[in-house]
Amino acid sequence: MTGALCYAELATAYASVGGDYYFLQKAYGNSVSFLFAWARFSVIATGSIALLAFVFGDYLSLILPLDAVGPASSSALYAATIIVVLSWVNIRGIKSGASTQTWLTSIEVGGLILIVVAALYLMAGDGSGNTGTHPSRIAQGDGMPLAAFGMAMVFVLLTYGGWNEAAYIGAELKNARSNMVKSLVLSILIISMLYLLVTWAYWRGLGPQAMSTSDALAADLLRKAFGVSGEKIMALLVVISSVTSINATMITGARSSYAAGRDWPLLSHLGRWDAVRGTPANALRVQCIAALLLVAIGAWTGSGFKAMVEFTAPVFWLFFLLSGLSLFVLRRRDPDMVRPFRVPLFPLLPMVFCAMCIFMLWSSLSYVYNQSWGGLNAAWIGVAVLAGGAILLLAVRTTPAPASRPAITAEHRTRKNQ
Repeated sequence: MTGALCYAELATAYASVGGDYYFLQKAYGNSVSFLFAWARFSVIATGSIALLAFVFGDYLSLILPLDAVGPASSSALYAATIIVVLSWVNIRGIKSGASTQTWLTSIEVGGLILIVVAALYLMAGDGSGNTGTHPSRIAQGDGMPLAAFGMAMVFVLLTYGGWNEAAYIGAELKNARSNMVKSLVLSILIISMLYLLVTWAYWRGLGPQAMSTSDALAADLLRKAFGVSGEKIMALLVVISSVTSINATMITGARSSYAAGRDWPLLSHLGRWDAVRGTPANALRVQCIAALLLVAIGAWTGSGFKAMVEFTAPVFWLFFLLSGLSLFVLRRRDPDMVRPFRVPLFPLLPMVFCAMCIFMLWSSLSYVYNQSWGGLNAAWIGVAVLAGGAILLLAVRTTPAPASRPAITAEHRTRKNQ
């Protein structure tokens, strides 16, 4: 929530299609913002699209298996298909992409509510549900070590990830001040309430002992409540959930590439906006091709690039921290800037957010340092991503930068009024 308030100030004062890219550029210059755009394109956004597409393919293969090609090929074919279809939907226009997202999110929320209903159904059947006792492994000893807690939080906070993506549509929102604050704060409150209800449902419907041994809590709970048909329903809900996340990532991921294309002449092809459809069409096309390439690599090597996406968590938290610190930098650098929304209790709340980012950066580094990929320490993967961006940065610097940065905000608000 503290992070949402920080982003609400940044996104209303510096409204831009580039989102974090623009905040980082204003605070630290073109080099840092370019490295951020590269990290999003190479792993954070495009890699997430491909990874979620495989989740879509895996679960859809359970419902509609393609026996002629086998499970692995079936998953890859479904993954490639959903990437192409959703890219086409978003290239058609922002209205079609946003409408698709609204319907998918509504169905996904309905699925979370169904999990709660399943627990209530089980409680009504036996009168109490599964209360059980606390797992002994948590109760024993002197408590969880800080490093272990941090590693757990890497994945816990991943479930909440994406709320900051609202910054990428700041320049396209009507009544940006009130709607940005509402979209960030209310969405986090709603999501937190849903997750607490779902966790309660697992606790009451399965009990802590079954929870501690389950690899698929929702599927186990629905199977217990409704039999095999419940498991099929859960598979369908995972399919819908993955499509929802893919679509949202496509909408925001292409916008950071578009913003970089506006600033670097060598990437100008990415910086073309389709004013009729209201989309960064070229950036969406390139993003689609890159995601399909990752799907092909994933089909060829197995789940290797899944690890690559997970092991770049420190890169994500590094730029998240820099975005939080940019609030302090820009308050000092632009004291006269009109800020439609200001973080309450400044500088306390932004300091809390940045401190948490530092903790998560340390936690993600600890997690990655204890993993290996291809015989190498996984920490080198994040270094390789940033090094690749630095090499590309040297290449794009050979073409002179534009005399002045295009007025993205004014362009989009003019188009919106039209």
